Amino acid sequence: MQDGLIKVAACSPRIRVADVAHNVDACAQAIRAAADAGAKVVVLPELCVTGATCGDLFWQAELLVAARRALLQIAQATADLDVLAFVGAPLSVNASLYDCAVALSHGTVLGVVPKRHLSAAQRRQFAPAPDAVDWIELEQDDTVPFGCDQVFACEDMPNLVVAAEVGEDLWAPQPPSVALALGGATLVANLAAMPALVNSAAYARATIASLSARLLCGYVYACAGAGESTTDYVYGGQCLVVENGVMLAESAQFAQLTQLGAAQALTDIDIDALVGERMRQAAFEPDPSWATTPQSTPFSLEVVQTELTRPVDAAPFIPRDDAVRAERCEEILSIQAYALAERMRCIGSTRAVVGISGGLDSTLALLVTARAFDVLGLERAGITAITMPGFGTTDRTHNNAWQLTLALGATPREIPIGAAVRQHFADINHDEAVRNAAYENAQARERTQILMDVANDNGGIVVGTGDLSELALGWATYNGDHMSMYAVNAAVPKTLIRYIVRYVADTCGNERETEVLLDVLDTPVSPELLPANEDGTIAQQTEDLVGPYELHDFFVYHLLRFGSRPRKIYRLACVAFAGTYDKATIARWLKVFCRRFFSQQFKRSCAPDGPAIGGVGLSPRGGLAMPSDASSALWLAEVDAL
Repeated sequence: MQDGLIKVAACSPRIRVADVAHNVDACAQAIRAAADAGAKVVVLPELCVTGATCGDLFWQAELLVAARRALLQIAQATADLDVLAFVGAPLSVNASLYDCAVALSHGTVLGVVPKRHLSAAQRRQFAPAPDAVDWIELEQDDTVPFGCDQVFACEDMPNLVVAAEVGEDLWAPQPPSVALALGGATLVANLAAMPALVNSAAYARATIASLSARLLCGYVYACAGAGESTTDYVYGGQCLVVENGVMLAESAQFAQLTQLGAAQALTDIDIDALVGERMRQAAFEPDPSWATTPQSTPFSLEVVQTELTRPVDAAPFIPRDDAVRAERCEEILSIQAYALAERMRCIGSTRAVVGISGGLDSTLALLVTARAFDVLGLERAGITAITMPGFGTTDRTHNNAWQLTLALGATPREIPIGAAVRQHFADINHDEAVRNAAYENAQARERTQILMDVANDNGGIVVGTGDLSELALGWATYNGDHMSMYAVNAAVPKTLIRYIVRYVADTCGNERETEVLLDVLDTPVSPELLPANEDGTIAQQTEDLVGPYELHDFFVYHLLRFGSRPRKIYRLACVAFAGTYDKATIARWLKVFCRRFFSQQFKRSCAPDGPAIGGVGLSPRGGLAMPSDASSALWLAEVDAL
């Protein structure tokens, strides 16, 4: 079964200028080496059959005849390989000379894509690509499409549609890949011969990342390297594979100078994820005034599952780089704080009420509320932080809640719920010894009632504490902690909250606040609805009951961000969490996730307002439009089959 992942390679073989016979062998060997590593799409550099630095030798009939013959030789030398390969060659067509990308597969030339945008130097020898696709004869009785406006469509993987552009086409104001992507291409090959200049490699990275992000495509870039003439320039053999703006693989500049064979960037492109992203982007549609349907040539590949070589991040919500992570945390805090401040302005409120438990979520909510009051120029004493000890509250969490409130300058208040909940048990004739859902949820609803009533009493707004991970699992009491007047954490996953709180601890400049925040981070996640252990420690730990949040955040990210099916999520998770969780554990919690995600939608359907943060959200008003009665049968069946 396919999961939309295809292995691709950008290769830059060692060539010799004008030595076509040598270059045929070098190109064929590079394609074979990439295929042996599992690549199904292989891209070689611009004019690699002859060398890109031949200059006026491109006018020599002997070189052009050899180059045309070389294409057929490379096709035959790689006929036994299950790949789609692109090689660069000069071709004379109708008395004009073109710089071309030639598509080969299973011993056949599928098509020729000429370069549209030539460098100033190239205009001496080459003509720009014609506007329309024509048919040319490469050998007797064998014609192939010739032109820019064409793509190559895989019959065995319908979402894999490959386009090609050459060198400077990439830097044009309107690259050919724009129209081709809008015409269905999901993967773009660029055959380049750009000289290595100061900052040129970084510029190529930035340009390709930007273009692939705008086009929501994969981009495979292979640049000329060792063997090109150094009369005026040196060529670094830069090879890149980028997916939707993210660099997945890159060869080192000048790698061929220290190793034999071709420089190579090899990794997996997630074609189905790109298609899913396009379906979500309303702006990704052709302009009828200029868009055309490209010429499509079919090809076949045996799509098999190979070992993944692409990086799979175990924490997709969290940037790896320390500086980027700190910037992200600051940005999220600002979004949350300004959103709450604007809501308070709109409703005319100058006071806020936060239920503070000493856990991560309520800690972040209180930190955000304090920032919002600073934005509004209000005294933080207008924040009432209420701790409501119940049957499972421990001294540790109670003390942290109280001390954090004091450190932030908010107004602390303690309202125990034990007596009220016991009265409620008596009213509904519930035996307190029966610690079922009613026992737990009665405490959560009592706390919500207190928060709402205190807010009404002092003209404030109840700031919600629940996070995205809890909403995804439905790990909230309906009309209890599920409800608030503004849910500042609703789009922030649990794994990211931990880093945001750590960021505040490191940067707040308040020793007392830092000490409390660090202890909150060290406290197990728990709703504290069951009595503590005899030694006073927390008895009820959330991740023992519903599973590790790092797994659930991984699952929800891939389910909602890319629409990935369970089997694919499982495969990616096994790579991301290798050495942390075994496959059986991952499958077990994936099933729990799928079951709870579907069954708990009714809670999300009536969730309160809260600010969107990133590309994954669960708000029923734009984050996730999902019926509460949808069946999880398809997803659970696939998990069971793992």
